[in-house]
Amino acid sequence: MNDVQKDRSKPAQVWNALFDGPGYLFGTQPNDYLVEKKACLKKGQKVLFVADGEGRNSVWCAAELGIQADAFDLSEKAVAKARKLAAERGVDVRYTICGIDEWDWVEGQYDAVVVIFVQFATPNMRTRLFANCIRTLKPGGILILQGYTPRQQEMGTGGPSRVEHLYTEEMLRDYFAAMDILELKSYDAYISEGERHSGLSALIGMVARKKSE
Repeated sequence: MNDVQKDRSKPAQVWNALFDGPGYLFGTQPNDYLVEKKACLKKGQKVLFVADGEGRNSVWCAAELGIQADAFDLSEKAVAKARKLAAERGVDVRYTICGIDEWDWVEGQYDAVVVIFVQFATPNMRTRLFANCIRTLKPGGILILQGYTPRQQEMGTGGPSRVEHLYTEEMLRDYFAAMDILELKSYDAYISEGERHSGLSALIGMVARKKSE
């Protein structure tokens, strides 16, 4: 096993253990913010879902919006459930088992990228992730992002324990300064996304557009 495989194996084991239960850890319904922003996604568009877990977001978008969905996740257990969910909904989603740094971030490939609660990423990984999200969007492509703010640590209703993994508006404005930010808002809302995301939560949502060349 090489060094890259060793680095990948530990988090993969952690996530596989979390996703190994009989049900869907984060439920089968899509994220509320993504549903709210569904008008940003058009039928036939090619959309990438980052760290998509058990497929609730990619499957819903493929089934309800008619987009062409690509998705990846590090956990083979999660991807197996995602494929099962896609089959039940009768949609074709192209799933890949890989991590953020293993995904092939082809430049200008996608009409949209969806990043929902990808807050396991360390600050260094987050920097690479956000740069690659911009890179892989076509000119005029849309990024839809949802996460928790630092106030979530007071809520205790889900999300990471490390404050450096959480988002602020200032942080996202800095990361995506090269894009046109169409919406960026911090707000509190009740969410019900399986056993891991449930209750009043401190959230942040962003929609940004890659500038046309």
